[in-house]
Amino acid sequence: MSYYGLDISKDHLDLATVEGAIGRFPYTPDGIDHVLDHLTHGARTEASVALLVMEATGGLEHAVAAALAAAGLPIAVINPRQVRDFARATGRLAKTDEIDATVLALFAERVRPEERPLPDEEQRALSALVTRRRQLLQMLLAEKNRRRRADRVVLPDLEAHIAFLEGRLDQTDRALREAIETSPVWRTGDDLLQSVPGIGPTASATLLAEVPELGRISPKEIAALVGVAPFNCDSGKYRGTRRIWGGRASVRRALYMATLVAVRYNTVLRAHYEQLLARGKAKKVALVACMRKLLVWLNAIMREQEPWNPDYHGLTS
Repeated sequence: MSYYGLDISKDHLDLATVEGAIGRFPYTPDGIDHVLDHLTHGARTEASVALLVMEATGGLEHAVAAALAAAGLPIAVINPRQVRDFARATGRLAKTDEIDATVLALFAERVRPEERPLPDEEQRALSALVTRRRQLLQMLLAEKNRRRRADRVVLPDLEAHIAFLEGRLDQTDRALREAIETSPVWRTGDDLLQSVPGIGPTASATLLAEVPELGRISPKEIAALVGVAPFNCDSGKYRGTRRIWGGRASVRRALYMATLVAVRYNTVLRAHYEQLLARGKAKKVALVACMRKLLVWLNAIMREQEPWNPDYHGLTS
């Protein structure tokens, strides 16, 4: 069994094992077929694949990952930052496509990440709609800020653009709701998530689109995945402040806004928030703790496929 790395660029696919580069293939359907042929029908007995690792490269990995996953190969699509940190830690400072592929193979062998294929097409489509909605909101906010200080000569153009963006936002919202309502899986998940006071359509859609792991992993894992798990900063006798770090920033932002609502209207979470404040916690610290508790509740609800029960979740989460 061998560990493989596959470096993906616009024109080429570089395949390697820990021992070194195997070959370069064009990034074409035929090139992907050649990679598959080597991995599945290689003449060498060691060609059987224990794990193949590739980086997320802004969409270039989608076609390759889909083909490899369809062939039943164990793959993991990894955040490039993890691989860069690993390469520096192992003293590999030079960078070429061949070296990158070998580093990916070494990462697969040493770190052995869990199999992590890309989301399916339906999941990617929902995520694309959520991302586009977020982009439209950012553009709309920027234009409204400009309008406050704009000269009269450009004000009509700003007003027209704001109206256009608001229309596009409404259309995107409708497309997002339609995508959720026409899918039995999404619709069930949306109903479960929105059963929790504080979780509205936007937070629910973000969680469904960008946290497919929700309900499938442990409370600690889901908190770390989203980035609301505090990490220690201790050394010797020094005890530093525990801080959250990493995770999925877009999900964390949506969860933060949901928590602001939930600490007002969710009686269980409001009691927890007030208890933290009474113990002397800063408001921001208390809010982050409530974000984590809310996420853990949502994870349990999706795992058990049972709607929000204030008595049950208030006592056990």
